[in-house]
Amino acid sequence: MSDDAPPAPAFYEPLGGGRFASTPATAGPWSPGLQHGGPVSGLIGRAFERHDPVPGTRVARVTVEILSPVPVAVLDVAVRVVRPGRRVAHLEGEVRHEGRTVVRATAWRILAAPERLEPVVHAPGPPPLPGATPPFGDWEDLHVGGYVAAMEWRPVEGHFTRPGPGTIWARPRVPLVAGEADTPLVRALTLADSASGVGSQLDLAKWLIINTDVTVALHRDPVGEWLCMAASLDASPGGSALCHATLADASGEFGRALQTMLVDDRPPD
Repeated sequence: MSDDAPPAPAFYEPLGGGRFASTPATAGPWSPGLQHGGPVSGLIGRAFERHDPVPGTRVARVTVEILSPVPVAVLDVAVRVVRPGRRVAHLEGEVRHEGRTVVRATAWRILAAPERLEPVVHAPGPPPLPGATPPFGDWEDLHVGGYVAAMEWRPVEGHFTRPGPGTIWARPRVPLVAGEADTPLVRALTLADSASGVGSQLDLAKWLIINTDVTVALHRDPVGEWLCMAASLDASPGGSALCHATLADASGEFGRALQTMLVDDRPPD
């Protein structure tokens, strides 16, 4: 996929006043008219970082609640501080389409730890970045001309068309917002919603699997364009599914992602 041109020069075009035009690059695998959760998560994360910033603090956790499918259309983004503070602040945000809220999100912005703190990391280092992007195989009935094509993927084991658990390196081929460089938080959020695709062990031809949310918690900011995600999914009859992922860069693990998921019979065609 990396040899083809991206579907658009960015995921979003800024319109001013918190409004953004979604480009075809935001489209998810199920429909060219509906967005993947990654770009819209990055968009609300960008808003959290820019809203009343406090020097010496960083956004350490973002939870994105997907209230309904997000159309590939003009979106309005708004953020407010719920609990201000010099060390800890809580923020809320929402994304609207034509006045209807389609995404709600919260974030914790906290004081950065002192540089003298000795790092404590328990996760093993990530596998090496593969040297080339192989073909993914059978993408029948999936739309791959949007978000999937706007990212460069280098799978290590498992991936979207091979049942997980899976590990993959990835980077955006286009910026989140035209004319801007992505921040580390934006890069992590743009990727994290793909965890259930990378790590799923359920047959997508048989089961309808929809994530209601994604939470990304980072103990440090990632470095570099390429990020590694190792993901797996647990599911129980009479329950639901839970996807969890470890996020890493070339230096090691920097955070985790978690998704709550609906599992149901797939309707017949």
